[in-house]
Amino acid sequence: MTTRHLPQEFCNPPLGFGCWGMSDAYGPADDKQSLATIEAALAAGLRHFDTADVYGEGHNETLLGKALAGRRQEVFIATKFGFVGDEHGQVSIDGRPERVKAACEASLRRLGTEVIDLYYLHRRDEKVPIEETVGAMADLVHQGKVRYLGLSEVSAATLRRAAAVHPIAALQSEYSLFTRTPESSVLPACRELGTVLVAFSPLGRGLLTGKIRSRAELAEGDYRRAMPRFAEGNLEKNLLVVEALENIAAAKKATPAQIALAWLLAQGMDILPIPGMKRQTHLEDNLGALRIALSAAELVQLATISEAVEGERHNPHNLKFIEDV
Repeated sequence: MTTRHLPQEFCNPPLGFGCWGMSDAYGPADDKQSLATIEAALAAGLRHFDTADVYGEGHNETLLGKALAGRRQEVFIATKFGFVGDEHGQVSIDGRPERVKAACEASLRRLGTEVIDLYYLHRRDEKVPIEETVGAMADLVHQGKVRYLGLSEVSAATLRRAAAVHPIAALQSEYSLFTRTPESSVLPACRELGTVLVAFSPLGRGLLTGKIRSRAELAEGDYRRAMPRFAEGNLEKNLLVVEALENIAAAKKATPAQIALAWLLAQGMDILPIPGMKRQTHLEDNLGALRIALSAAELVQLATISEAVEGERHNPHNLKFIEDV
């Protein structure tokens, strides 16, 4: 494996903190509760916090900036740009160089910082050559406003083109026992280029925790209500898959979430899961994964789970923003 562009200290412990649910997406959120959870995460030693300008239309970055005020040197802040509009409604992608710079300035203000540690293109703008977008992002590095560059949900080919312009420290993609698409070409390309794979939705958007049993448990406006894997018919079949995970977890005296994260961590030291943790109970559960060792036989057994998953990982509206891999 080539040398990683993202320093090891920012993947240690090998678990990041996904902030999206603290603004919207997965039912109601509470700022006071969110701030307390981030404080608990800092106390537990987590350093890598992931947000985006589109999460809650800027609310998420503002919240994170408030939570980390006075503690900037202790943490690693990753944020993203690219979406324009309401992520749950009319939305487009803008990767023009002028948009890159304006979006960065706005994120810096909301986060209350002078530099963003890791700046991602949230999705590729098909109307703009990736070399132009990454070139503008590289200018931000040269200006001292950004330290490292990242991409999200792009193909291996796009990653290679981008890396020819500037090193890409991280590629963010959905990766879990339910979604193993990156393994075919994206993960090998990351390893070829020294790019860390940052795995979002590592718990299958909550399904792999074993805590969701029906659509009725999802609040009105919950992002998952429009996702195929949570649709009637598919959800029931996917819950059977979760039962298999629960059986393995019970034998290990662990929770399903801990086993799902432990499996992902076992796929390589260059993989950084960033599960959502809007409550302290989620944080405590996820941290337990760091203490679990899975045998080779258990890893093989777990790998078969993804074969029975029903439904696309996104609805057609959102799939159009994801590059084929």
